[in-house]
Amino acid sequence: MGTIRFSSRDLSAGTASSNPSSSIPTTSTSITETVNGSHEFKVDGYSLSKGMGIGKYVASDTFYIGGYAWAIYFYPDGKSSEDNASHVSLFIALASEGTDVRALFELTLMDQSGKERHKVHSHFGRALESGPYTLKYRGSMWGYKRFYKRTQLESSDFLKDDTLLIRCCVGVVKSHTEGPKTYTIALPPSNIGQHFGKLLESGKGTDVNFEVDGEIYASHKIVLAARSPVFRAQLFGPMKDQNTQCIKVEDMEAPVFK
Repeated sequence: MGTIRFSSRDLSAGTASSNPSSSIPTTSTSITETVNGSHEFKVDGYSLSKGMGIGKYVASDTFYIGGYAWAIYFYPDGKSSEDNASHVSLFIALASEGTDVRALFELTLMDQSGKERHKVHSHFGRALESGPYTLKYRGSMWGYKRFYKRTQLESSDFLKDDTLLIRCCVGVVKSHTEGPKTYTIALPPSNIGQHFGKLLESGKGTDVNFEVDGEIYASHKIVLAARSPVFRAQLFGPMKDQNTQCIKVEDMEAPVFK
């Protein structure tokens, strides 16, 4: 008979060490990126919007980017009285509740001649000294009071069929931390008993028969041995029956055995 000896060193091998320098290091990463989207706003009937008054605007429908609602505001007579309606103003506004929403913006007045000489003001693709723009509350805006001089606009290729086409891009800054990847495996339902029952009913792979009260029942040795120490000894033990192809069961009725 073999002997197995354990020492205190063996028993402690599986426990975590109290020495931090010997523990397995873990890592995590903070990722900051932008969730980008765009919206196209058509101002149809520009000439009719002129004269509506300084500080008054036409607005786009609200659109959603990065979990927040936004809207484009176009001021045909300008936003500020000091400009005396000499310039049109263009802004992007936060249209939903939010605090310290950080984002990159781009406002583009589209050239409709096909020459693609668009007028673009953009945060994208350039270094920002103070980082992304921060909007503090609903109604906060980013844009330009003097976006374009009115007289130049009205004689330019930006205006076609009394229509302006404006495109706005927003990149909402989002941060999250990623740790070690963990994976889960869905456990299968606990229905192995049903599977064994169907296997038995099918008769596939049976390797032992029982004769009970004149009826024959086919079964699987390995399943019987796994479920019953009596069958394990009878079918696989050192004193196993010589004839295990058909075992006769005495003093039991067939329905009871089944």
